[in-house]
Amino acid sequence: MFTPAPRILKRYADVLIKFALNNGKGIKRDDVVYIVTQVPGIPLAKEVYSSVLERGGHALINIIDDDFKLISIEKSSKKQLQFFPEKYYRGLVDTVDHWVRILADKDPMYLKNSDPKKVILSSKANRKFREWLDKKEDEGKFCWTLCLYGTEGNAKEAGLSTQQYWNQITKACFLNERDPLKKWRSIHSGIESTIKKLNSLPIDRLHVQSVDTDLWLKVGEKRKWLGGSGHNIPSFEIFTSPDWRGTEGKIYFDLPLYRYGNIIKDIRLEFKNGKVIKATAAKNEKLLKEMIKQKNADKIGEFSLTDSRFSRISKFMADTLYDENFGGRYGNTHLAVGKSYHDAYDGDAAKLSEEEFEAIGFNHSPEHTDIISTVDRTVTAVMHDGSEKVIYRKGKFTL
Repeated sequence: MFTPAPRILKRYADVLIKFALNNGKGIKRDDVVYIVTQVPGIPLAKEVYSSVLERGGHALINIIDDDFKLISIEKSSKKQLQFFPEKYYRGLVDTVDHWVRILADKDPMYLKNSDPKKVILSSKANRKFREWLDKKEDEGKFCWTLCLYGTEGNAKEAGLSTQQYWNQITKACFLNERDPLKKWRSIHSGIESTIKKLNSLPIDRLHVQSVDTDLWLKVGEKRKWLGGSGHNIPSFEIFTSPDWRGTEGKIYFDLPLYRYGNIIKDIRLEFKNGKVIKATAAKNEKLLKEMIKQKNADKIGEFSLTDSRFSRISKFMADTLYDENFGGRYGNTHLAVGKSYHDAYDGDAAKLSEEEFEAIGFNHSPEHTDIISTVDRTVTAVMHDGSEKVIYRKGKFTL
């Protein structure tokens, strides 16, 4: 079994703790960091734990074995799947300042034979926990980051050896640089410059045109573009949460989607009056439709673009964290069906109620699934005065 060199894991952990958290600044002394990993990711979790202590923080660790998830799906009643230990999670929310989630599926397809309805039901049980964390984040008191520990199972689904898979991770996260933190700060600066230009434009609508794609999106009131915050490592995407009510047209996604322990291929969505009216897939269409049946999962929560000049990811990785940051020749576009990001509100998000967010077209849903297209596309911005400007072409922003 391939294991990355200790220096690579050490650099990886330092990127997470000393850069990714706290919007590029890293954690502060006495911060409490909640580290969650699946069993294969323990080698990286140990380095993350050490990095937290080196920084003067406090580390909590939660190690997950996917076999228990599988047992739960197979053996639990509906009531058991919906069980939520409220006091436990309330105490956790009140305690932690940061969350590091290490994705490390031993087998990305481990739920492929499970009932899709039960899988989705189990994922909704902790919805209140996520909502509490969202509120704490809106108040500026909590932040999080996701990363990937490459496993043999990931590599197999991507058609790579484990070492080749880790070569992509190392390249994407700049872990072969002598000073990865310096490189990340440079990338962060470039992304921030692009975001500043986007936010200076009075954009009313966006028109996305590509193979089997002709999609209109309404940016919405009091919106801003985001990216490069360290929420994901790696993260090169620039995104916003549009007004879902202005989504019209169709879009094709060429990258397979790994979700709920399954793969969904060749997804096509058609929107009318902001809602999905048609959803098809060449593989696992039933799961796609079950996913969209969830509350407000038939509406979009995010629109994103990745500039190929920022991202070094050049291969399909069979993991959304990497695939949504795909660089390659044409970068990528992705939509998330479901939940919007409150931090895309151009104002003090902590002062808005959920009803006020909904009134300006932010979507509230237990689901948030990114679906990705890497084909060549052109994105045209239509301004409030009716003028037009191409903002993205051939995988690059044209600002």
